[in-house]
Amino acid sequence: MGAAQPTRPSGFSDPHKPAWEDYARCVHCGLCLNHCPTYRLWGLEADSPRGRIRQMLLVDQGQLELGADFVKHIDQCLDCRGCETACPSGAEYGKLVEAARWEIEKHYRRPLSTRLLRSLVFRHLLPHPWRISLAARVVRLYQRSGLDRLARSSGLLRAMGLDQQERLLPRIDERFFFSQLGRTLPAHGRRRARVGFFGGCLAQVTFTALNEATIRVLAANGCEVAVPAGQVCCGALCAHAGVRDVARSLARRNVDAFLRENFDAIITNAAGCGSTLKEYAHLLPQGAAQGQGKEQHRGHRDAEVTEKARQFSGKVRDVTEFLAELGLVAPMRETKLRATYQDSCHLVHGQRVREAPRKLIRAVPGVELVEMQRADDCCGSAGVYNVTQTAASMGILEEKMRHVRATNAGAIITANPGCMLQLRAGVAMHGAAADSPGVAGGSPGTARSGCATEVLHVVELIDRALAR
Repeated sequence: MGAAQPTRPSGFSDPHKPAWEDYARCVHCGLCLNHCPTYRLWGLEADSPRGRIRQMLLVDQGQLELGADFVKHIDQCLDCRGCETACPSGAEYGKLVEAARWEIEKHYRRPLSTRLLRSLVFRHLLPHPWRISLAARVVRLYQRSGLDRLARSSGLLRAMGLDQQERLLPRIDERFFFSQLGRTLPAHGRRRARVGFFGGCLAQVTFTALNEATIRVLAANGCEVAVPAGQVCCGALCAHAGVRDVARSLARRNVDAFLRENFDAIITNAAGCGSTLKEYAHLLPQGAAQGQGKEQHRGHRDAEVTEKARQFSGKVRDVTEFLAELGLVAPMRETKLRATYQDSCHLVHGQRVREAPRKLIRAVPGVELVEMQRADDCCGSAGVYNVTQTAASMGILEEKMRHVRATNAGAIITANPGCMLQLRAGVAMHGAAADSPGVAGGSPGTARSGCATEVLHVVELIDRALAR
């Protein structure tokens, strides 16, 4: 990849845009290709990691327009970061693609309907917990009143092109986890650690049971668990979509909320959140402002924010990572289950946590863990990718479910709420047998489809096994 002279001004304007060295780490060896879901799906170089990096460089150098074609290929990336694990040169693809999407957000004019929807979700919904709660109540009314069945049976959703997206809509909880903010729950027995729990944003209205199970498991294993008030969305969805200004604002609010208290660790049960929480120092880089007066003061303030972000990120742990290090001490009863594990992309590739979830699964008495092929390939969820790029997402999910069925497992275990929703959709679309092998009460060899019937988070499995 040679350095060419720019023919027009750079398409990237952010002062913290990637440096030449960031692009140059990609040596175009091609070892990433078989690990890229979109390249495997379409076989197009422009939709491979090295192809996208080349396009980013050309835009940065002013040799390629930041136009519709470039935006299409960058939008079609899942940002699963599987290429990072495969890369022998250490290319940090995730940081590159998020930087490119930030430039797209600033300089590319999307269609009006897309602009309005993106603004609604990323700027006017996710940063505001009370708006999330209000929107969730509206969706819950839609789901509980029968309007959902009417919309499907009438063909309205199909006519609007929303039938597949509606199937991915999570079921809204009866009660929301927002009510737990500000609470501290004591450890069972001797206190081994004091942790702060990060509850997420949409997870607070769709995964309340998972959050509560996480707290029970932590408490049962000797952790005092505080749920700080003032915490907000981690910013992952905004950062991945290129809405970096909002992501930075959310990051500052979370840093302030959690650093008010002294925690041994800051715990999340969402791999996508954890990856971003651990990268707050990158999201909030120290400003280059120098000089006198206001500029000098801003430089000091930026340095302070960056240092606080480093302190915060240094304490962030995925719940599986933390529990594997701390060690399980709570008594567990035998749980007969044949299970397979799906690696969450931002846990295995973003955080480099691979063995910890498996260690915890194996620690549950009676559970047989059967590895699936390509367990660390993306399931196609990728934040909101399954909504914005539904056809591609479903193609990726179909391949994933073939590997699941081959295990004859009765449950799919994973470590991210988004993956859970996607995999549950996969079970629904690709068949599920009530008597699949390994389900408690079932018998091996009796499955009709060989497809797992349950999708569980690792901590839900442990919570189920706790001796109460």
